[in-house]
Amino acid sequence: MFGYVPVRLDEIATIIRGGNFQKKDFVENGRPCIHYGQMYTHFGVYADKTITFVNDEVFSKSKIARHGDIVMAVTSENVEDVCSCTAWLGDEEVAISGHTAIIRHNQNSKYMSYFFHSSAFFEQKKRLAHGTKVIEVTPSKLGGIEILLPTIEEQSRIVSVLDRFDSLCNDITSGLPAEIEARKKQYEYYRDKLLDFK
Repeated sequence: MFGYVPVRLDEIATIIRGGNFQKKDFVENGRPCIHYGQMYTHFGVYADKTITFVNDEVFSKSKIARHGDIVMAVTSENVEDVCSCTAWLGDEEVAISGHTAIIRHNQNSKYMSYFFHSSAFFEQKKRLAHGTKVIEVTPSKLGGIEILLPTIEEQSRIVSVLDRFDSLCNDITSGLPAEIEARKKQYEYYRDKLLDFK
């Protein structure tokens, strides 16, 4: 599509392997942290608050994500969940556990995260995933992922459309399961169309 440039992820981002703190390091109050296991259970396309914390000492030895970084779990029990990610949009820096990659880039953070939730990305990550009981995508191999990249302005427009679909899917509550399912399918269709440009 005119105006969309295919780029490799490593042309627009630095990929940093996550840290090494564990669940036993969690404290009641402290510095915010994200554990890779929370990618599958708690975090969606973006987040600005964590649900867990570590003390200053653990934080100081951790790998850190900053506002706008993508935090991605690079191990999972299955191919579907590997590379689950969130765009960190919080004001504070956050400590990131092992089995993750921090993707530091110069694009629209939500656009990047939506792309990493799309079928265009899924097809590429399937080729990179390895393992049997534990599925892994080596962070260094993520650099070869190809993204069709529109301008920052167009990224913002696409994010605005996808955000509206996302809130429609997630704000409709009980009593409308068929409507929710239809909206989700519609959202997935448009997300993949907006991010694939074939």
